[in-house]
Amino acid sequence: MREGSLEAPTRHPIAWRDPDFTDPVKLDEELRRVFDICHGCRRCFNLCDSFPRLFDLVDAAPTEELDSVDSKDFAPVIEACTLCDMCFLTKCPYVPPHSFNLDFPHLMLRARAAEAKQKGTGFVDREMAETDRNGTLASLAAPVVNWATGTGNKLTRGLAEKYAGLDRRAELPKYESQPFKAQALKSPPTVNTEAPAYGRKAVLYATCFVNYNDAAVGLAARAVLARNGVATEIVQPQCCGMPLLEQGRIAEVASSASAVAAELLPWIEGGYDIIALVPSCALMLKFEWPLIVPEDARVKRLAEATFDLSEYVVDIARKEGLAPGLQPVPGGVAVHLACHSRAQNIGQKAGELLKLLPDTPVEVMERCSGHGGSWGFKKANFDTALKVGRPVAKKARESGKGFVTSECPLAGVHIKQGMDLLPGEKAAPALVAHPIQLIARAYGIEI
Repeated sequence: MREGSLEAPTRHPIAWRDPDFTDPVKLDEELRRVFDICHGCRRCFNLCDSFPRLFDLVDAAPTEELDSVDSKDFAPVIEACTLCDMCFLTKCPYVPPHSFNLDFPHLMLRARAAEAKQKGTGFVDREMAETDRNGTLASLAAPVVNWATGTGNKLTRGLAEKYAGLDRRAELPKYESQPFKAQALKSPPTVNTEAPAYGRKAVLYATCFVNYNDAAVGLAARAVLARNGVATEIVQPQCCGMPLLEQGRIAEVASSASAVAAELLPWIEGGYDIIALVPSCALMLKFEWPLIVPEDARVKRLAEATFDLSEYVVDIARKEGLAPGLQPVPGGVAVHLACHSRAQNIGQKAGELLKLLPDTPVEVMERCSGHGGSWGFKKANFDTALKVGRPVAKKARESGKGFVTSECPLAGVHIKQGMDLLPGEKAAPALVAHPIQLIARAYGIEI
């Protein structure tokens, strides 16, 4: 028996087709096995709220051990997991290949899959996960939708809180009147044939968020890549399925994986790299999909060809060198490393990207923002999300930098809300949605 493991973490394919995966008795046995190990270790006490909830549950039990905790009380622990993977990658000494074989996030996924199978998914959660449909419809009346979802609209946000459970204080994503794909077709940037990386070509997997909620990130990415000699195409077959994964709807994620891989494979065979514009989507393509459909050769090929956006630009800088012309960003930047960027195990790519800027101080913040996708919007979770994200918000506020940014679009807005709620009169840095926009600004590119 060993205490901890020195080997690199590895993950097993997700056995979601196996009847035992959602069997209530077998699931409860595994929950108890893992929770007992976690209770005895407690290294994860300062990550998400799942672990404090678990440890409080055990400490309040008659024997102060897991044997006297009722299984029905596990629900709040499962609900608090945001599938950020930080416990698996940064804290837990018992992940595979250790004999304890502990994968807490994928166990929480299994528990949600079992619940979805037994009880179904709630109406509001199911509708919120229809990101492509919602984005398409919202774009038809974006100004009205954005007015209705704004935090200043007390009537509509009050109704959304009452009937949909969305906290009226939470900043919800805005919608574009024209999706990124449509905007990009209007004015494609000229590819710089003098750039050191000229000859590269890449498909931008737009992601539903950039396509429908923040086209400026995609436009900045395309412009920076063109400046660096990269010819780009934009493809958005459908959502990567991360919202479905959060709800345990694994079969639907598998369907999305197969469909997207089938559409992107011809581009890969044509010599194109694949760049995902949102870290959560890159994580799905590179890591989660191959674990869900390990038998699909197209998904494996896609995973091998996929880059996170920051990762790709840093790769250009290392291998060919960036095109000249970058100017300093006055005031410097505090950059938050998104959990789903860290979960890709690629290093501090957003920090490395911004450190390419000349004479620009960069402060890297490696801690969860607390938001956790749609989880952080909910009335039941918003205060907890602010609490978990407070250390990052405080560090950003006290950094003295001119700008704060995050690769995760939801995390950035949440950090901004956290900064605004901190006491004191010190000016908070201005929020920029994605580091690539600061690179575009440094090149003098106007979006």
